[in-house]
Amino acid sequence: MFRDREDAGAKLGLELSRLQLHQPIVLALPRGGVPVAVEVAKALHAPLDLLIVRKVGAPGNAELAVAAIVDGDPGEVVLNREIVETYALDEDALRVLIAKERPELERRRAVYRGNNKPMSIAGKTAIIVDDGAATGTTMKIAINALKRRSPREIIMAVPVSPQETVADLTREADRVVCLSQPGQFRALSYHYLRFPQLSDSDVVSAMDEAARSQTAGQHTPSAPVQKPPRNQ
Repeated sequence: MFRDREDAGAKLGLELSRLQLHQPIVLALPRGGVPVAVEVAKALHAPLDLLIVRKVGAPGNAELAVAAIVDGDPGEVVLNREIVETYALDEDALRVLIAKERPELERRRAVYRGNNKPMSIAGKTAIIVDDGAATGTTMKIAINALKRRSPREIIMAVPVSPQETVADLTREADRVVCLSQPGQFRALSYHYLRFPQLSDSDVVSAMDEAARSQTAGQHTPSAPVQKPPRNQ
């Protein structure tokens, strides 16, 4: 049980700091993953960025993802081919479903990023962070999208996830770091004492605060070098 997302992030960051990671970049899945990722980035002294993913629901079942749009430069569409085939969706049908979700992705990009472009992860260790992974669908989509951006390694990092989801995602990511794998998961909120719903403004505030902290850390003057005493 975690006190809140910040507590989970601090503990997850401690675990990740024990690994020898090459040029880590922390990628938060908004909204819930942002407070967790802020603490992870602090622990690793690593840059923090967002990975914005918008699910494309199946006809008549918005919770079942037939695809997802992943923000980037350029953005990418990742298909869930098994679901596409189940619903017998052709290219025109997919195009309509995807177009319906693009405005929300673009709205979130404008609100969360402004004019800032995603960081390059080429040759670096990409750490995807969320506040938990129930089914792992969004995380799997994110991992598959990032593979096309030539990272050195992809790590999935979450405080809590069901055992079967972790096993599934282990086949997708290079490494999985999960602090708690309960046999009976129930729902994500059961594993936090405080689990408030987050708004867009919460995401923006957290990212702004993380950016200020990182900038302050980069410009903190080093301690003066103590000169040895002269011989009397």
